[in-house]
Amino acid sequence: MSIDTDIEETYDDTERVSLWDRVGRPVAPFAWALTLVGAAVLAAGCFFAWSYTSDVLGDLSIDFYPGAVQILMIVAAVFAVLFALMYRGPLSRLGEWLGSATALRTLGLGSTIYMALVIALISIQSGGLVNVMPGAWVSFAGAIILLVGSAGLTPRAHRDPLHASLPSWVEILTIVVLLAIALFGAAYVLDIEDGTVFSLVLLFVGIISLTLARAGFFTWVGIVAQTHRRVLLLGAVAVAFLFPFTQDGSDANMSIATQVLIFASTALGLNIVVGLAGLLDLGYIAFLGAGAYVGAIFSHSAFSTVGWKPPFIVVVIMGALVSATLGLIIGSPTLRVSGDYLAIVTLAFGEIFRLTMGNLDGQDGPLLTNGPNGIPAIPDLEIGSFNFGETHEVAGITLGRFANYYFLLLVVAGIIITVFTRLNNSRIGRGWIAIREDEKAAEAMGVNTFGLKVFAFAGGAFLAGMVGTIKAHHDVSVTPDQYIFLESAFLLAAVVLGGMGTVAGVLIGATILKLLPEKLRFVADYRLLIFGLLLVLMMRFRPEGIIASKRRQLEFHEEDEELATRIEEVHLVEEQEAKA
Repeated sequence: MSIDTDIEETYDDTERVSLWDRVGRPVAPFAWALTLVGAAVLAAGCFFAWSYTSDVLGDLSIDFYPGAVQILMIVAAVFAVLFALMYRGPLSRLGEWLGSATALRTLGLGSTIYMALVIALISIQSGGLVNVMPGAWVSFAGAIILLVGSAGLTPRAHRDPLHASLPSWVEILTIVVLLAIALFGAAYVLDIEDGTVFSLVLLFVGIISLTLARAGFFTWVGIVAQTHRRVLLLGAVAVAFLFPFTQDGSDANMSIATQVLIFASTALGLNIVVGLAGLLDLGYIAFLGAGAYVGAIFSHSAFSTVGWKPPFIVVVIMGALVSATLGLIIGSPTLRVSGDYLAIVTLAFGEIFRLTMGNLDGQDGPLLTNGPNGIPAIPDLEIGSFNFGETHEVAGITLGRFANYYFLLLVVAGIIITVFTRLNNSRIGRGWIAIREDEKAAEAMGVNTFGLKVFAFAGGAFLAGMVGTIKAHHDVSVTPDQYIFLESAFLLAAVVLGGMGTVAGVLIGATILKLLPEKLRFVADYRLLIFGLLLVLMMRFRPEGIIASKRRQLEFHEEDEELATRIEEVHLVEEQEAKA
């Protein structure tokens, strides 16, 4: 018998059946109807009480009055019906462009996990399963029926979204609708005070996002966004500008928003160093701290140690230049090393900065920072006659102190994003990418690797220092303990989690890492554990980040294809040897 025949017979004997096929094969003849029944049962259960007590996950104890947690499952059921009609029914033409069967499987699995978690939470918080009302069990059964029915659907090949042709007004309307959902969705999420409800909302958003991604919807959205880039940019700016007007004067929510902007703007500066140049910097928080100390020292605080009080724009420039100088000082002698050694040096620099600021107290060093006590009582900014500490009313909506700083930080973030994108698309940016990919090859091709690496350090530090001068006034005080290594680690995680070398990815990563600790205070003791698990899962399932740059996405896909080819070759050799 020839080798080819052996291989062919081996494939026939060891044909693998996926778990989806095993579950769905018995129900395949009536899978589509079962999917619709599951969606209907899932939604029907949401109109009945889920909990016997009224103090669990909001109020889920009233019939025919769904709470927020129940409304989310009604929305999931609506999505399930839409995708089922795309698979077979009046929306089948739309199903030619979207993977409806795959989307239904994802939605069914996600809904089942969601309902299981809800039942577990009700049981834990109310004292046992006896307090779980029939409505929750009905919805749980509907989710399982939806899951089993979707498993019986046969995934169909759908058309490439690249060839989808729709009128421009439809594409622009899609962008507007998605941005409006983002605006009001963010306002709704920030208003949630219950940490468990907030967690369930995040889970639901993840389920719907993954469902749409598996259907191929986001691939089409990405193409539309590239086609109408200016519309998307203007829409994003409008959404960011209108956000404070959706908060009804809430200082708590706007405080979180300003912290996210400070964190995101700083992370964008680090993205130059890590995302573009590929340099591992574990002491980047020191540059933010340097800018903050400059802003505090030259402020009108009674504890300031310098009598000269220049205009704020001068302070911003000074803070940025001081941070850039520190970047040059740390970069020039240390960039001869790379990899782990560079990480160790930058980590040491961050600790040296923190300890130095704690010793400039007039005893162990010159009186400049008041040592461990820092510089408190920093007054709010005043630019002209505008005081950032006062409340203002615009169109009948009250904008408080944090809203004022939000708009200022929005301008700064816009400047940083512009600088980043311009550098990324310039000859300098291409040089950084060449260094990141292969420094030796870049140097052999004539790229000034040392000069570009120093410029990356100084440029990233400049942007962080600029943000730091505003952060000092926002936080009211500056102390050395605010700039510890853990903050540098979180900044680096925001870049890696969101997607190195991208703007949108870093913004999303920074928002996740800054927003979640504020809303999930009930698991504050496990914050670092959750943070570590999140990074491990991202490195396992999406190492390129939430929003990957095109170059890195291609690299990871090529590696995956090469690995799959090698594994297949090894299996063939093993099967041939076993057959022989």
